[in-house]
Amino acid sequence: MKLKDGFLIHPDGRETMVVASGPAARVFNGLIRNNATASFIFEQLQHPTTEQAIVDAMAQRYDAPRERIAADVHQMVLRLRDEGFLDE
Repeated sequence: MKLKDGFLIHPDGRETMVVASGPAARVFNGLIRNNATASFIFEQLQHPTTEQAIVDAMAQRYDAPRERIAADVHQMVLRLRDEGFLDE
């Protein structure tokens, strides 16, 4: 899976802004404000990856129980998939 082309990610201090351009703007019109954790997931999704690979990367970066990380990543992937942000 990968974030669809056209989603632009812009760091802005402690949060990251995501906007859609081009074809992605047909899926989403607006602005997403991500905290550091969600930003990390969006960064991982800029290249083809798997949910498990994102969990592995987050487990190396964050001091949190792996089960919690996996549950949070799964919820975000489901939401991004439901909103049409992902290429499978």
